[in-house]
Amino acid sequence: MSWTFLLCCLLWQGSLPQETGPYVAVLGIAQDAGFPQAGCAKTCCRAVFAGEVPPRLPVCLALVDSDGRRYMFEATPAFPRQLHALNRLAPARAAAAPDGIFLTHGHIGHYTGLMHLGREVMGAREVPVYAMPRMVAFLGGNGPWDQLLRLGNIRLHGIKADTPEVLSARLRVTPFLVPHRDEYTETVGYLIEGPRRKLAFIPDIDKWSRLARPIEELIARVDVAYLDATFYADGELPGRNAAEVPHPFVTESLARFAALPESERAKVRFIHFNHTNPLLQPESKAAAAVKAAGMHVAREGEIEQL
Repeated sequence: MSWTFLLCCLLWQGSLPQETGPYVAVLGIAQDAGFPQAGCAKTCCRAVFAGEVPPRLPVCLALVDSDGRRYMFEATPAFPRQLHALNRLAPARAAAAPDGIFLTHGHIGHYTGLMHLGREVMGAREVPVYAMPRMVAFLGGNGPWDQLLRLGNIRLHGIKADTPEVLSARLRVTPFLVPHRDEYTETVGYLIEGPRRKLAFIPDIDKWSRLARPIEELIARVDVAYLDATFYADGELPGRNAAEVPHPFVTESLARFAALPESERAKVRFIHFNHTNPLLQPESKAAAAVKAAGMHVAREGEIEQL
């Protein structure tokens, strides 16, 4: 059993020692649909359905301040399990709901967990949801999300690109625009800054070349960079047009980052894995290639101090 898997098990069971904060904890590493994925009869998912391989949850980060306030980045379809993990890791002072939720965009794995805050489930009160202008308009103008607003389950907090949100004297969060399939909303990544360290979070992007500024500049500004690794290599989706779901292949990222100094490459944590991605298998050749390149594969339960 790997240390990461053991850490994750301890987190679910509530046996993990409490961190002092502020810190970020990884609550999910998979693509929107999680692992296994609905309708998949391939070897990768059959092993999970058979109970031979542990499932992985959609991408989600927890941010915990040293005063006990807790935030989630993304509200995924696995919101119940991820909120349970957060409450075990950092027990709530009062209500079980987080003190705020930051959304990146309007694809199913990143916002649909908000439904659990409604009257059919938690009946939460005024949970702040941090979202960009188009995301705010989408939630406010479409059911069933607008019902969360009418009933006071959530409170939309509009954010702007490149404008920091100051959460406390110790923490601030800055969204920045990311090119992605923006059918309904814009897409952002986040810069999360603590008193000692900084972290970047970009779970979805079309290609690194489409960023307004080189991704290498962002890596240089932070201590840890959680970066889109949806597909390991081209050809991973036989029978489907990869151009319809563009992402930087991990093989492309490895080649692009190869020229960086070792200290810069060590900051990279690949995340947001499609169910077909071999990086979901810790002992795979793909995982070994990432390690040999001086980079890392994100694991559920890992913690980064800020």
